[in-house]
Amino acid sequence: MPPTTLLPFTTPSTSRKSGTNSSVLINRPAFRLTEKFLLLLVFSGFITLCFGAIFFLPDSSKLLSGVFFHSQHTPVAGSGPKQDGGRELEGDKLSKIREDHEKALREAKDTLQKLPEQIKQDIREEKQKVVQNSASKKEAAPRLPNVVFRKPVGATGREPSDPKTRERQAKIKEMMKHAWENYKHHAWGSNELKPLSKQQHSSSLFGNIQGATIVDALDTLYIMGMHDEFKEAKEWVEKNLDFNVHAEVSVFEVNIRFVGGLLSAYYLSGEEIFRTKAVDLGEKLLPAFNTPTGIPWALLNIKSGIGRNWPWASGGSSILAEFGTLHLEFMHLSQLSGKPVFAEKMMNIRKVLNRLDKPQGLYPNYLNPNSGQWGQHHVSVGGLGDSFYEYLLKAWLMSDKTDEEARKMYYDAVQAIETHLIRKSNGGFKYIAEWKGGLLEHKMGHLTCFAGGMFALGADGAPDDKSGHHMELAAEIARTCHESYDRTATKLGPEAFRFDGGVEAIATRQNEKYYILRPEVIETHMYMWRLTHDPKYREWGWEAVQALEKNCRVAAGYSGIRDVYSSQPTHDDVQQSFFLAETLKYLYLMFSDDDLLSLDHWIFNSEAHPLPIIGKNDQIQ
Repeated sequence: MPPTTLLPFTTPSTSRKSGTNSSVLINRPAFRLTEKFLLLLVFSGFITLCFGAIFFLPDSSKLLSGVFFHSQHTPVAGSGPKQDGGRELEGDKLSKIREDHEKALREAKDTLQKLPEQIKQDIREEKQKVVQNSASKKEAAPRLPNVVFRKPVGATGREPSDPKTRERQAKIKEMMKHAWENYKHHAWGSNELKPLSKQQHSSSLFGNIQGATIVDALDTLYIMGMHDEFKEAKEWVEKNLDFNVHAEVSVFEVNIRFVGGLLSAYYLSGEEIFRTKAVDLGEKLLPAFNTPTGIPWALLNIKSGIGRNWPWASGGSSILAEFGTLHLEFMHLSQLSGKPVFAEKMMNIRKVLNRLDKPQGLYPNYLNPNSGQWGQHHVSVGGLGDSFYEYLLKAWLMSDKTDEEARKMYYDAVQAIETHLIRKSNGGFKYIAEWKGGLLEHKMGHLTCFAGGMFALGADGAPDDKSGHHMELAAEIARTCHESYDRTATKLGPEAFRFDGGVEAIATRQNEKYYILRPEVIETHMYMWRLTHDPKYREWGWEAVQALEKNCRVAAGYSGIRDVYSSQPTHDDVQQSFFLAETLKYLYLMFSDDDLLSLDHWIFNSEAHPLPIIGKNDQIQ
């Protein structure tokens, strides 16, 4: 909150702690230097006037005897009034002096009495100037929509009419209950659950902030109608979620999970605690932008405000996917707080990127926050780059398609990606390779599989009548990523898969064969179902449900597996918070009617937290 300007006299207030009426408070003004000088000048004038009356005016005896007037005004012989008349003149002058003296005293007294009012008037005038200056700055800043919370349309949906779909949706809700109840029983209040060990798991990504699974799951609980669970999660947030911790956190991870989760919970439920916590955390992340360019640090100690980048990141560079995946949340923070600073930080990132030359039109994954220059020329639509492109598109969509700069940046980037990174294998599978200084690595990560949904979501606004082309590209990527699942023993996809040496859509290295409950393939299937209603996408989604139940479900939750090609995989003993936030939510939406979180009114952040489209709020009632 901005500091409150205290006027010299305040109105009665209510104590927020006690809830009782307090007495009238008279706050002494903290005068500025100019006000002190004015006050001193008036008092000095008054003192001079008083002492002047004592030392410089004639005393009463001399005035009464007329000596003063005789010495100063000797009448000329034969002129002027007679002696008696002279005495009458002297008496008139005496009365005039006394009158002037009393008038001066009254004016001085009035000046002193009116001084506080004058000061208040000065303060009011200066405050008005500040407001006017602030208003002019806001006009130059990005447009901030005026949004007052109203219950959203489509926050909860009716059961599907089709019995088979309804049964599958109910199964996914049961999976959520299994994951949530075991987290609650074995790791309540910690970040994540270790379902085999039946104890808590905490990642260094969150520092000492706790409750990642609770915050990440809030909107999923609400959407699935798990109201009792949502209520207990809300009570934990209210009483226990604390951001005053002395530890480094990942700005990116804390933003998409905590800020995004709190914002979404607020928009769905209207509970004020979520808005308050989101804005509080957003303000604590602002020191990360204190760099020469305004490109934020990757890591921030939110207690000390000291930031730095990952030691391994190309000579101290910031990472494209991290500083490029803040826009949706920060625009909503400005909207809900009335503070343009969050939006201004995002617009500055755009300025830095737009004035840089892009090699082949591509965005390298590393950017030095001190020099404002690219680091190593490594380009990926998977890890290190992925959600940057996602947020360009969604910034345009979230603005109700008014943010033309974001639109141009997105479609220009897609054109460069298609020209330089997208290739077709001998078996006919399209994939998105990685670019390293001009050389292609024919590898596609599981993270890259979100791009099918992104291309589909952006197809409707494609320039040059290329909507159909973008949908075809989306379908091709969805097919390739499903193939990476279908070619494993578990029917779950590896972390990365390759297209070289006669291999297609298969992981060839041991450190690429694991699956950690990731959502990206399912995310693309959900978008493809919503936008095409081709039944194969629901079938592919159901295949993933069956594979998760068979290979990842354990007695106390769900766990990732170490080798998707093994018929008897071992578990990694971590139930990731994003499994509840993303994987299960996307599956549930795939088997729901389209009016549940309609894509016409909601945008999902990179952690699948729904945020309303700005400009569509007249549709909210």
